[in-house]
Amino acid sequence: MEIILGKSSGFCSGVKNAIDGAEKELKKHNSVYCLGEIIHNEEVIKDLEGKGLVIVDNIEEVKDIAIIRSHGVPKYVYEIANSKNIKLLDYTCPFVSNIHKTVAKYAEDNYFIFLLGIKSHPETIGTISFCGNNSFLIESLNEVSLAINEFQKSGLKDLIIISQTTFSVSLFEEIISEVKSRLTSNINLEIKNTICNTTSIRQKETESIAKKVDLMIVIGGKHSSNTKKLFDVAKKNCKNTLFIQTKNDLEYTYLQNFNKIGIIAGASTPQNIIEDVVDFCKN
Repeated sequence: MEIILGKSSGFCSGVKNAIDGAEKELKKHNSVYCLGEIIHNEEVIKDLEGKGLVIVDNIEEVKDIAIIRSHGVPKYVYEIANSKNIKLLDYTCPFVSNIHKTVAKYAEDNYFIFLLGIKSHPETIGTISFCGNNSFLIESLNEVSLAINEFQKSGLKDLIIISQTTFSVSLFEEIISEVKSRLTSNINLEIKNTICNTTSIRQKETESIAKKVDLMIVIGGKHSSNTKKLFDVAKKNCKNTLFIQTKNDLEYTYLQNFNKIGIIAGASTPQNIIEDVVDFCKN
């Protein structure tokens, strides 16, 4: 059996920064609140909870100090924390923080903002709160018409398109093309591809590997946006594709049916889980 492991698999810099930060804070305190899951990986969360991390969904549940997860939080969280003298330990991914600053500046400059992202994802929920009233969240290609209508009703002539860091690269390009085809020539359009470079590289590598193998295994948390995108890319290029969280989701007898297996892992997947899956396939 031949196994091809994606070189880009595993923690991205933003995730590593958040995990290292949480570990550091937990050494200082017996327990620390975290506003939502610090990353989308159940195994990592269980480990941190065992060390004292307390996951809460609302800033109102926090008493004195709280970690901001890698996905970031809505603008109002900072405002409430300030009014209640709650100390925030901000481990928002730097790329996400930069997007918050960017959209806030464009909103101030009276631009209409199209944010491309998954509506239920915490990163997108956080980012849209910095966009102001003249904004529209686009999740799919069929929402472009609604977005254009809202932009036209605003009477503005300046439009910027920006994206969630883990958005689909191919869908981003499709939406950009559709928006351009619907705009009149008197509109000032700016496009900022803020999809994380690691995300782009990983999606391209997933496509490349999936085309070469009999079975593709995608490893990551079931709520991980970037891992779901990898699964979608893999599935398009390899009919036999599995989405797993750990080696326990694999069946030995099933793997015996394949001669060449590709493995890729999402940005929230720790190295030890990746190694366990590789070893299981080898053995």
